[in-house]
Amino acid sequence: MSVSIRLTRTGRKNLPSYRVVATQTRTKRDGKFLDIIGFYNPSTIPASFDYDKKKFQEWVSKGAIVSDAVKKMVEGKYEYTKYKPGKEEVTKEVAPAKEEAPEQTA
Repeated sequence: MSVSIRLTRTGRKNLPSYRVVATQTRTKRDGKFLDIIGFYNPSTIPASFDYDKKKFQEWVSKGAIVSDAVKKMVEGKYEYTKYKPGKEEVTKEVAPAKEEAPEQTA
């Protein structure tokens, strides 16, 4: 079975932090993992990211698939966007008004 290097969420409500883990691709996001490689905390200013380069290279050499987010973090190009629930702005097109039928006189 294939292995992937991805983020798993830890931390409390409204204050997330993440672990960079090596896990099997079919497991749940926060499920069982094979190895902890590092951590990412977007709540600090600036966001802190630390990982064990030796473990990372070891897993990649074994054929682990690196997720897009982790790949960007390692390169230093990752931008964390906080989730903001709410209604999306929906652009409503105004339907043309129906022409009124002429009144019938009796």
